Amino acid sequence: MGFLFVLAVGLVAGTLSGIVGTGSSIMLMPVLAYEYGPKEAVPIMAVAAVMANLSRILAWWREVDWRACAAYSMTGIPAAALGARTLLILPSQAVDITIGLFLMAMVPVRHWLARHEIKANRWHLALGGAVIGFLTGIVVSTGPLSVPLFLFYGLSKGAFLATEAASSLGLYLSKSVTFQRFGALTPDILLKGLIAGGSLMAGAFVAKRFVLHMKPDVFRVVMDGIMLAAGLSMLWNAIRS
Repeated sequence: MGFLFVLAVGLVAGTLSGIVGTGSSIMLMPVLAYEYGPKEAVPIMAVAAVMANLSRILAWWREVDWRACAAYSMTGIPAAALGARTLLILPSQAVDITIGLFLMAMVPVRHWLARHEIKANRWHLALGGAVIGFLTGIVVSTGPLSVPLFLFYGLSKGAFLATEAASSLGLYLSKSVTFQRFGALTPDILLKGLIAGGSLMAGAFVAKRFVLHMKPDVFRVVMDGIMLAAGLSMLWNAIRS
């Protein structure tokens, strides 16, 4: 039953992520942490995130802004590897607490960013890639930070979804390779990640038809609710362990 629940949540999370550009990791991570523990859940989610981002790229391939992707990725990829290596030396309870507090803190941070009409260029993308890449290596998702960054750059709708996904893909690949190099990505964990990622990919293609119809206010409410619920769930896991 736990395995089927992971697949069901993955399908819903993949659909939501395909609509708003983020959220799949935030929704799925507490379920994975409950089923497999935080130390296994993080590399499983890294593999699943690679597949989720790949599906969004395939769905919107023609609209990727490759220059923006390159600016973000050239600093984000090595930073994500450094963050993943840092994660591996942290105790499991600290991982739960860190991820939970981070997700909950992103609610006021996202509102603060939304109130300031900041315009981003490629230099900002490169700087953001370094910071967000390192955080991506440590926590499960930094979508609440990367999403406004690419929106401030001027991307929207399909171009935003495709470019954010292409840029995140490199970070999660770097994170997965680091886990594999240091023995945290075993064949069993890889298989679990591929299965969870398959449900996320299916959801992303289901979502494409809804992208143009979701109102911004609905997006903000949904994201706040998801981040608060996921953060509280991770803290609850830490208390129980």
